[in-house]
Amino acid sequence: MKEESSFRKSLNLFDSTAIVMGSMIGSGVFIVGADIARQVGSPGWLIMTWVITGFLTVFAALSYGELAGMFPHAGGQYVYLRKAYNPLTGFLYGWTLFLVIQTGTIAAVGMAFAKFTGVLFPWVSENVIWYHAEFLRYHFKFGPVQIVAILSICILTWINLQGIKEGKKVQNVFTSGKFLLVVGFILIGFLFAANSDSISKNMAVFWNPAVKNASGQWIPLTGMALIAALGMAQVGSLFSSDAWNNVTFTAAEVINPKKNIPMSLFLGTFIVTVLFILVNVVYIVVLPLRGDPTGATVMDKGIQYALQDRLATAAVHHVFGIYAASVMALFIMISTFGCNNGLILSGARVYYAMAADGVFFKKVGTLNSKGVPATGLIFQAVWASLLCISGTYSQLLDYVVFAVLIFYVLTIAGIFVLRKTMPDAERPYKAFGYPIIPALYIILATSIMLILLIYKREYTWPGLVIVLLGIPVYFLWKKKPV
Repeated sequence: MKEESSFRKSLNLFDSTAIVMGSMIGSGVFIVGADIARQVGSPGWLIMTWVITGFLTVFAALSYGELAGMFPHAGGQYVYLRKAYNPLTGFLYGWTLFLVIQTGTIAAVGMAFAKFTGVLFPWVSENVIWYHAEFLRYHFKFGPVQIVAILSICILTWINLQGIKEGKKVQNVFTSGKFLLVVGFILIGFLFAANSDSISKNMAVFWNPAVKNASGQWIPLTGMALIAALGMAQVGSLFSSDAWNNVTFTAAEVINPKKNIPMSLFLGTFIVTVLFILVNVVYIVVLPLRGDPTGATVMDKGIQYALQDRLATAAVHHVFGIYAASVMALFIMISTFGCNNGLILSGARVYYAMAADGVFFKKVGTLNSKGVPATGLIFQAVWASLLCISGTYSQLLDYVVFAVLIFYVLTIAGIFVLRKTMPDAERPYKAFGYPIIPALYIILATSIMLILLIYKREYTWPGLVIVLLGIPVYFLWKKKPV
């Protein structure tokens, strides 16, 4: 098959912003709020968790703009880390991205799509398992849910194999649809689902964070306990707001990347942050935050114990009644399908850049006749599909939240490094609020990492191990490239 020698410039500002927004909006914001509410125990601090995540995300995006303008190349963040530090640092990011971050997220989003498909079509059931095996305490399962998840990944991979124009069409349609649906959800929540009783209960404990002890008593959270709870709660909100950096991977295909990538990073992250905060405000005006896990009704369970953590379904229950689950299932199917398209489209560009540097399979560093990294797309689809079957994707994602933060901090710290090592380099866009905003991000993100390191070790050490395992792999690859 004929190969292309370079990427095709096809992504304008709207397309790039659609990648940012579409990759961020999946299923997380409609689910993770329940766990956050259990950790912080008050409406005000639930919102504050999302505000902190929003500030971190927008601050990071504003800082990445400088790097995107300096290095408008395929691979984005991988390139920034390699330029700021050394090839090994870049490889460790790319290694972790392929092994877990990108493919694990694709698997998780694909499984979410399949599970919500099961709400509309009961034969797609998690209870139906055709094959089950256990290996090293991991459970490998294969059934209708896995089939649908893998099929969705394969369909989106095939679409993106046809070229960047086909991939961006899907992205634009689904991101536009998701935006309108989220806005519709917010309007329905405020106009038709708001509940005065819930509002009254939530206002009474708005800034009173607390957790239940074993005997069912509410224990106030103060001082370090509150800071720790906020830090741990960031796991869910940060994961839900992640993948905004994916647009940097596609830089070689963006028209006027030095201008459009920084702008799309800001616009995309800001718009989604506002939407996510408003969605959580809807939860607060519709449902009482504090609830009873044994409650018989949606109101009794509250935000904390929404059935299967499906908060959005619980929020629209009074509007759509018995059809609420089906309405939200269709909504989240659209959301997750569009989200995975952005992840699949962009991820392969990093593996392409790694292969071009001689630290990944050589064939991955080629483009097909449509001008896209076909081999990288296929590798990505195969590994993500295996993660769907393995059942470990959710665990792996938990593990890498810490690792993702490490690479974000390193990347933004790279701005300071490059200001010293490359002072005369062209910078079409300079990091907003430098050095205060980038430094503030580093401080906040590092604080969250320290909290996770102390209080949620199960989220930290495995992630570090995955990253560090890349060191010997890097030197083996450099010694004998494949």
